[in-house]
Amino acid sequence: MSKTIFEKVISREIKADIVYEDNWCIAFHDINPQAPVHVLLVTKKVIPKLSEASEEDAELLGHLMLKVADVTHKLNIKDNFRVVINNGPMACQTVYHLHIHILSGRMFHWPPG
Repeated sequence: MSKTIFEKVISREIKADIVYEDNWCIAFHDINPQAPVHVLLVTKKVIPKLSEASEEDAELLGHLMLKVADVTHKLNIKDNFRVVINNGPMACQTVYHLHIHILSGRMFHWPPG
């Protein structure tokens, strides 16, 4: 099976504007931003979709939520952002590697989509 684009970013086969990295995840600016600030927070462990995460991934999933706060503080958007996780084709997931979109810098509407 071929690597996802995110695996290629993690392995540095593809360059990215990295904002944060630790042993479990990496955050970088999206190359097709949907807001003035659009960062992807990606697990280093390949989990194709959130719905495929297991109990053994609980600590990793919690870590991701805490890292959202770290990334938004670093980008100075700590109080004005939206997080999105797309799961499956009907939710417009295009890369099957778990990731969180962190969006900020414009007014968002409700309901989304």
